[in-house]
Amino acid sequence: MPAAAPHLLPLAIWWWPPILLLLWPQSPLSFASLHDSHLNHLLLDSSSGHIYVGAVNALYHLSPDLQLLSWGKTGPKLDSPDCLPPIDPLECTQAKETDNTNKLLLLEEPEEEGGIRSLIVCGTVLQGICEKRSLRNVSDVLYQTPNPVDTQYVAANDPRVSTVGVIVGQKGARLMLVGRGYTSKGPGGIPPITMRRLAPHHSAPAFSHEELGKLVVGSYSEYNNQFVKALHHNKHVYFLFSRRDVWGKREYRTYVSRLCAGDPSFYSYVEVPLACEGGYNLAQAAALGTHLGDPALFVAMAAGQASTPTPTSRSALCVYSMKELDKALQRAQFLCYTAEGRESGNQDEAYIEYEVSSKCLKLPPVSHFSLYPCGGEHTPSPIASAVPLNAKPAVTQATQVTAVAVATEAGHTIALLGDKSGQLHKVFLRADGTGAEYDLVEVDGQSPVNADLLLDSTGRNIYVLTERKVTRLPVAQCELHLDCNSCLSVRDPYCGWCSLEGRCTRKLECARHSQPHHWLWSYGHDRQCVNIQTLDPPIQSREEQTQVSFTVLQLPTLSEDEALSCAFGTLPAQPAVVMENRITCQSPPPKLLPPTPRDHMTVRLALMFGEVTISDTNITFYDCHAVGRLNATSPCMACVSSVWPCHWCAGDELCTHNHTCPQQHMIFNSRVSTHSLAHSLSLAVTLFFTLCFPLIHSLSLSLSLSLSLTHSLTCSVTHSLTHSLSLLLYNCSIGQSDCSQCRAVSEDYGCVWCGGDTPGCVFNQSCPSAAVDTCPPPLITEVHPLTGPLEGGVLLTILGSNLGQRYQDIQGGVTVAGVACRPLPEAYRISTQIVCELQPTKQVTAGPVLVTVGNSEPGQSPQTFTYQDPQLTRIFPSKGPMAGGTRITVHGSWLLTGQSTDLRAFVGSQPCHIMDGVSDTQLVCRTSHSNQTAGVSVRVLFGRAERTVHNVVFHYLEDPVITGAAPAESFYGYNVIKILQRILIGELQTDFHDCSNCAHRGNLCVSISSEQMSCQSPSVPKDGRVVRVWFEMDNVHVDFESIKGTPFTYHPNPELYPLNREHPESPIRFKPGGVLAVEGKYLTQAMSKDEVVAWLGDKECDVKTLDDTHLYCEPPEEQPLSMDHEELPSLKVVMGRLEFNLGTVQYDIGNHSTMPLEAQVGLAAGAAVVVLIVLVIILMYRRKSKQAMRDYKKVLVQLETLEINVGDQCRKEFTDLMTEMMDLSSDVGGPCIPFLDYRTYAERIFFPGQRGAPLSQNLDLPESRRQTVEQGLGQLNNLILFLFAQCPNFFGNGLVVLFMFWLYSIQTCTVVEKMLTNWMSICLYSFLKEVAGEPLYMLYRAIKYQVDKGPVDAVTGKAKRTLNDSHLLREDIDYCSMTLTVLVKSGMEVQPCPVKVLDTDTITQVKDKILDQIYKGAPFSQRPSADSLDLEWRSGQAGHLTLSDDDVTAIVQGHWKRLNTLQHYKVPDGATVALIPRSQSSGVMGINQIYQTGEKTPMLEGGEEEGLRLWHLVKSSEEPEIPKHRKSSMRERERAKAIPEIYLTRLLSMKGTLQKFVDDVFVAILSTKRPPPIAVRFFFDFLDDMAEKHGIDDPETVHIWKTNSLPLRFWVNILKNPQFVFDVQVTDSVDAVLSVIAQTFIDSCTTSEHKVGRDSPVNKLLYAREIPRYKQLVERYYSDIHSAASGCYQEMNSMLTELSGVSVNIYLFKLCNDHIFLCVTAIIMALEEDAAGQKMQLAYRLQQVAALVENKVTDL
Repeated sequence: MPAAAPHLLPLAIWWWPPILLLLWPQSPLSFASLHDSHLNHLLLDSSSGHIYVGAVNALYHLSPDLQLLSWGKTGPKLDSPDCLPPIDPLECTQAKETDNTNKLLLLEEPEEEGGIRSLIVCGTVLQGICEKRSLRNVSDVLYQTPNPVDTQYVAANDPRVSTVGVIVGQKGARLMLVGRGYTSKGPGGIPPITMRRLAPHHSAPAFSHEELGKLVVGSYSEYNNQFVKALHHNKHVYFLFSRRDVWGKREYRTYVSRLCAGDPSFYSYVEVPLACEGGYNLAQAAALGTHLGDPALFVAMAAGQASTPTPTSRSALCVYSMKELDKALQRAQFLCYTAEGRESGNQDEAYIEYEVSSKCLKLPPVSHFSLYPCGGEHTPSPIASAVPLNAKPAVTQATQVTAVAVATEAGHTIALLGDKSGQLHKVFLRADGTGAEYDLVEVDGQSPVNADLLLDSTGRNIYVLTERKVTRLPVAQCELHLDCNSCLSVRDPYCGWCSLEGRCTRKLECARHSQPHHWLWSYGHDRQCVNIQTLDPPIQSREEQTQVSFTVLQLPTLSEDEALSCAFGTLPAQPAVVMENRITCQSPPPKLLPPTPRDHMTVRLALMFGEVTISDTNITFYDCHAVGRLNATSPCMACVSSVWPCHWCAGDELCTHNHTCPQQHMIFNSRVSTHSLAHSLSLAVTLFFTLCFPLIHSLSLSLSLSLSLTHSLTCSVTHSLTHSLSLLLYNCSIGQSDCSQCRAVSEDYGCVWCGGDTPGCVFNQSCPSAAVDTCPPPLITEVHPLTGPLEGGVLLTILGSNLGQRYQDIQGGVTVAGVACRPLPEAYRISTQIVCELQPTKQVTAGPVLVTVGNSEPGQSPQTFTYQDPQLTRIFPSKGPMAGGTRITVHGSWLLTGQSTDLRAFVGSQPCHIMDGVSDTQLVCRTSHSNQTAGVSVRVLFGRAERTVHNVVFHYLEDPVITGAAPAESFYGYNVIKILQRILIGELQTDFHDCSNCAHRGNLCVSISSEQMSCQSPSVPKDGRVVRVWFEMDNVHVDFESIKGTPFTYHPNPELYPLNREHPESPIRFKPGGVLAVEGKYLTQAMSKDEVVAWLGDKECDVKTLDDTHLYCEPPEEQPLSMDHEELPSLKVVMGRLEFNLGTVQYDIGNHSTMPLEAQVGLAAGAAVVVLIVLVIILMYRRKSKQAMRDYKKVLVQLETLEINVGDQCRKEFTDLMTEMMDLSSDVGGPCIPFLDYRTYAERIFFPGQRGAPLSQNLDLPESRRQTVEQGLGQLNNLILFLFAQCPNFFGNGLVVLFMFWLYSIQTCTVVEKMLTNWMSICLYSFLKEVAGEPLYMLYRAIKYQVDKGPVDAVTGKAKRTLNDSHLLREDIDYCSMTLTVLVKSGMEVQPCPVKVLDTDTITQVKDKILDQIYKGAPFSQRPSADSLDLEWRSGQAGHLTLSDDDVTAIVQGHWKRLNTLQHYKVPDGATVALIPRSQSSGVMGINQIYQTGEKTPMLEGGEEEGLRLWHLVKSSEEPEIPKHRKSSMRERERAKAIPEIYLTRLLSMKGTLQKFVDDVFVAILSTKRPPPIAVRFFFDFLDDMAEKHGIDDPETVHIWKTNSLPLRFWVNILKNPQFVFDVQVTDSVDAVLSVIAQTFIDSCTTSEHKVGRDSPVNKLLYAREIPRYKQLVERYYSDIHSAASGCYQEMNSMLTELSGVSVNIYLFKLCNDHIFLCVTAIIMALEEDAAGQKMQLAYRLQQVAALVENKVTDL
């Protein structure tokens, strides 16, 4: 049905009654409304058919027929999205009762046979944790996490953010893959796609993603996937989602990603964009189905609104073959594995998505792609395709599609689409990919259809979920169609006509559906019903029994032992003879045929298969005997002129169907051939004269028999003796009624007009008197019409006599109202009729009609003819449907102009059929069908005159649409149907057809509003059978069943029993204040309480309750008056058209006996005493309570004061927490990473804290010793490299172990630690630069960015934003952010640069921030120092002011001097400043600070002047200063001291913001996805070998060895000192944060259990939840290296050789002087005693080195 037009017609909308359909058993539409809950998800248990519904705060369990079996509450719960569960109201003050919206509802199958099946339920509260519930009783919780950790946060904590999931099996375990969108609140760092276990595993709890795969994302807000569906198909899991195309044009589009179901590491992740032609880019719903026999993905797409993720109402269904989808995904994988993501055209077709530091490779195609279809550690991931998978829309909708379900019926695909308007569209998908909508069902007009659209296991019903109810709908109702034509005309792909069973069925329900023509389908090639054609003979005489044959199209094939039969009417069936598609039957014997009503009867001829009618047609039996009896006066004439082939037997006077007569004399029917007729006239002349003449007189034949206009008869009769006779007979008196007619007869016949007393036309010899020569003047008896338009053109008919003997007599002699009228020769009848055409006139005139014949006097009509000017003034209504049928009333004047046949009306170009009852002021016409909506003019033609309704047009609008009608039932008497519509125009009525008595009934409907109507259902007799109910408006017919898929049903009339059933004539007594109870039955079958009206007399009795057997109404308090002149009022109940008089009611208002006076006096005295006692008690209580109230108010004021104070601080801190940036990536990335070169890196590692470049300096030696020392250091270098080169001996030699442990005991491990640390530092430089450097730099920048966002005390180094509680600025500092415009000189131009600072920043801090912005990404060593520049504030053209930390304007209070800030100088937001070089004469100096290399730690040396101490934000050694306005309040001072820990929430804020960057650093260090560094592998292998060799079985010991050697000696040093790796400055506040992170890394590497309590340090508590997860990373890192294959010694040798090229002589010289040569003698002795040392001459070589370095050459 077309879409509704925007205009409605609130008035003149009358419906004709609901039109009744056959009551037929069917699968009814049923629904369940669940506690008025807001429903979210629907789940179907296919094994039991039960339904599970997830709602807000509730979970429901329904039977297949939607009966409530169990339900359970899931909320509301105390929660806040900003707090982590479990929720403690004392810790999470913003927590409140929060609705729990269901986000995931999945069915868990048991891992083992016989296990317990459960329901997985996840909601939005408590950060989206999940629980398991019983399938039998959903209120039973089987598993719930008592103390959830962050890895158990599954669903999105925002109801507006989508979450999808699917359960798969992997190695006997059940896993759940979850896709969730990004939420701005709550814990960060939850990946978009995660894999979770459904049962606890080792230390990982249920629903945790620990040790399982996840989709790593660089920016969660940038990659905000809006998930639509998760699907499990074959061996893969697919996620459908939409997001912004980050890699391309940044437009929103839809993607499908795929994972191998058994891939726990997400190596197989690959995604491809989906494109749907027509701009449909946002997926709304999806379903997996089958199309053309292959799996396909059906996606409902919507067109996005501009470049936003908001869908518009324009939607489409697009179908993607799963085979093509997999091919596109595999192609992206193949290109990224083997061709670096490029095709031959060098275009990027595949790439790495999600900002992951990986890239496409060029691996051998065969060995990788085929062997690793699910990827591996060495393959790149996650992969994305740049080439979309395209599809054309199968069907488009103007309403947003929100749900998709797909069914396959007999190999054909049907899509069921739910939309935002609550409607269900049924679409048949053709083989060419296009779709056709064949049905539309409104499910819920109040809410959209939910995406969970589910078919039951039988495929017969579909469950539809809307916001407030669950509805079950049958997918098809074939059984409602009772004949083949209606079955095929609905075009339902589910339905077809089963020919031999005679019913409309689904294909598989028809027993012989596979055989030709047995199951006829409306979309098939044989979509025509079995049809009887070419019936021979089509008519038959009932007096004979003959063979009847006919051809049948689409005749079903039969087996040899089966036969067809023919049935004539109600007579028994007779066998039929089948010859291919030709059927021959024997007509019934004449005696079995029923009597003929007149001359024929029509009998139904049915082709039968058993009791089933295959097809039927009508055959006519005629009765010639009855034909002859139709005209008793002339049976011969009636016989031979009949439409039936009957002939007249003249001799027998018999009408017969035979072609012969017993006496051989037959007159054949006039419709037989002329030859037969001529033969029939072989009669005697006498016989001809008596019988033939009447026949010939009526036929006007010209054969051998002819009848002339003058009624002369010529017969040629052939006698049986071959004699011929020709006769000419003429009668002058027949047909000549006046003089003119008589004189017009040919003179050959001798006819004259004879005057006298009886004038007439006679033969001239028969006139007794003289013939009349001159005829009288014309006589006009009648003229019609009597009016005509001024334009003429109307035909005027004049009747009379003597109107001329030929046309020429009157050709110019007719005038009408003085205007000539042109006669028409073809319409002229001699003497009796003239038809002339009116000629135009210029004015309205009237007059008689005059006819002049020759020179005679003119004949004048007795009537007056009037020329009129008809006018059209208005029409009603002015709009109607395109289907036509609208009755338009045209108002005007003189509308009865001309003949009725001359009157025609048009609406636009379409005729408007004029109905009967035209008056002079109005006419009614019915509009025709229009092909389009438009406003057209209304015209009326009066002959040639045309009139138009000026300035008024009739609007053709879209056909009306009925969106809802309720109720769908009535009782036989009557009921009210309320109709909801989009548009209604014109008049509406409800109709039905009752087959019992062939009655058609209808009632008009009444408009309630522009969107609602009320109709009365037609009354039906109790024994009537309802065939059809429909609504009719003009030419638009809407079946009731088509509105909602539910037929209109009738129930027995309700019955109400009299109030007094025992004595109906007697009244019942009623006590005021009660209710009247009426008994009955069938009261609610088709009636609600609101539709029942009850009257008691003249007052209404308010109906309170109505059930099936009782009605309760509340009468008025006082007895009403009677309405029927009786004494007592009677109760009348009106239900529809039924009215029940239930008897009279008498109010019980009799007088009661009064209380005695003595009793009244006693009662009053007692009451007075009681009142006095009560007053005394109240006074005593009030006195006591006033004192208690005063005390209570004091306490209340104190509590309120404390609550307000604490609340103010909490709210302020909460506001600060919410102002965090949601994404730091764009600010911390920078253009490049300032890595230190290798030499500088080595210098800072080897010589921390030393200024300059030690490795670039010369040895501090005399020239005489320089050569020998360099030679000795070179030999020591070669000796060490030699030991490393002998890998098998070096790492397995007890000598070296003895050497190391001996040094450890003598030198307190200083040398060993330094050697190991520095060796690791050298070996891991490339790993730092290639892998770990980027996330480490990102962490540093993120820390610096966050610290600089808040105030930092320049003197103490404390910051508001930090992780270190000892460096936390706890005081409440008022500050605001401001933007300065900095003038930067670039070449010859000066460009403004905006820089964000704080008004509480010192001038030096401002300069540092300006330099950070200007030199962003540049090495710190290459930018000028802040102390070498001055900050100049420029205001206007001449206003320049140099700002500094300390000047004469500084504020001094007592012995404290405060550093100057922007706030001190009152620098406004947006001020213009510039950095200028500091002049030597400038007397303005800042704080005297000394900086270590790469560090900035304020150490005040010259800060105290004249006994003054410097301070910035807080005074370091005294209590926080309380503002002046608070000093008078001791309570405020105590509060400032009592609650400093409330500011510890800032630590949580900082931790949550940096969590992602900390995770990235730890993962980069401890990840084994890429091979670990060679040095780490070799050293860990060495430690494992040593443990094995010395029998150390304790794994903790080896763990400690590895931790002490790598994480604690190297990584902790790097984490705490990023300036060792990058050319950056690390301030004291940044260093404090890095110390906490480094300590967290240390705690993560220990084997001891990490226990925390209330007394634990705050820094330990911060990462208490994350440390167990980090411990698992460390253990897995050690385990993976241990289980990996040992490295190649050649790799180690080559790496060491490369490293040996560095100038390390200075380092070796320092090492020898500081450590080795202090005990060289003991080392040499130990080496001489060792066998391996003796073999390699290690003692001798070391002795040589010592001699050269210590200048003991003589000792060698």
